[in-house]
Amino acid sequence: MRKRTRRLWSGAIGLMAFLSGLAAPERVVRAEVHRFKPTVGYPTFARREPVLRIRPGDIVETETLWGEWYERPGGKWPGEVGPFYIEGAMPGDTLVVKILRLRPNRDIAISTHNPTFGLLAADRWTPMLTDPIPARRFVWTLDRERRTATLELPGSQRRRIEVPLAPMLGRVAVAPPGEESFDGLWPGPFGGNMDAPEVREGTTVYLPVFHEGALFYFGDGHALQGDGEICGSGLETTMEVTFQFDLIKGKKIAWPRLEDAEYIMVAGSMRPLVDAVRIACVELIHWLVEDYGFEKWEALQIVSQLAVLRVANVVDPHYTVVAKFPKRYLPR
Repeated sequence: MRKRTRRLWSGAIGLMAFLSGLAAPERVVRAEVHRFKPTVGYPTFARREPVLRIRPGDIVETETLWGEWYERPGGKWPGEVGPFYIEGAMPGDTLVVKILRLRPNRDIAISTHNPTFGLLAADRWTPMLTDPIPARRFVWTLDRERRTATLELPGSQRRRIEVPLAPMLGRVAVAPPGEESFDGLWPGPFGGNMDAPEVREGTTVYLPVFHEGALFYFGDGHALQGDGEICGSGLETTMEVTFQFDLIKGKKIAWPRLEDAEYIMVAGSMRPLVDAVRIACVELIHWLVEDYGFEKWEALQIVSQLAVLRVANVVDPHYTVVAKFPKRYLPR
C-alpha cells in the first residue's frame, strides 16, 4: 500500500466564505488528499483494523480490486476495499460519502450466468423443473474514451451490440452493528451490496455509523447494470474512484440515504421484495418529515403521487429497492 498526500481547500463553502470576506484565512479548514493503492480485499463487512485513517473533509483517490474472478471461471472474488477510519465518527452519527469521480480503468468487463444464482435461476429456495441456466462468461469490450461497451453476439441475428456506459459501485458500506459480519453479497442498514445504479459519480451517500471511525468499505465496480441485476452480475470491472468524506454529528438514520442533483433517495433491503419497498418508502417519508418540514400524512400523499421506485437488485440474500423523491418539490 502506498499513500501520497497534498493540501487543498476543503470545499466550495469554505472557499466562497473566504473569498467573500466572511471567514478569515486562518479559519478556512484545509483538507488532505490521500492516494490509496489497495492490495488486500476482505470478503466480509465487519469491524476490523482500518487500512487508512482520514479526517472529515478529506479526499481519497483510490480504486477497486482486480482478481481471479475477472480472469477465469470459478475464480475467487477479490473482496472489498477498506475499512477507512474517519476521525470523530461515533455511533449515532451519519457518514457522508461524496463520489466525486468514478471511471472504469480497464478495457474489458465481465458478466456471468450461474446455474444457481440470479433472478431466473433455480436455487435451494426456489427449485424448478425447468432446465438449469448454462454457465456462461461474457467478455464486454470497453471504449473508455467513447464511454461505450460492446458485446459480440455470434448466436443472434444482431451480431453485436454497443451500449453507453453508466459506471456505478455495487458496494458501499460501513461496518455493521456490534460484532456482526456480513458476506460481501449482503445489503442491509449498513449499506453493503445494494447494487443500486444511483451509487455513481455525483451522488452523495449517507450511511449510519455503528462503530467509532465508521469503518467504510467499497467495491464491486459495474460499468453498466440494468435494474434488478437479473443475471446476477453487471458489467463487472475495476474503477478509479475519488471520495470525499464528512460527518453529520448526532444525526441518526436507520437506512442508507442518497442524494444527487435531482432526487433524495432511500435504499431499503429485505426479502420479500415488498418489504424492501416498504422500508424505502417509510424511511423516505421520515426524511421528508424530519428534515423538510412535511406533516407525516401529507408526506405519505405526496410520496404516493411523486415517488420513483427502482428495483436495484433481486438476486442477493436481501433485495434492494431505492425510493426517490424529486428535489424540485422540496421547500426552498
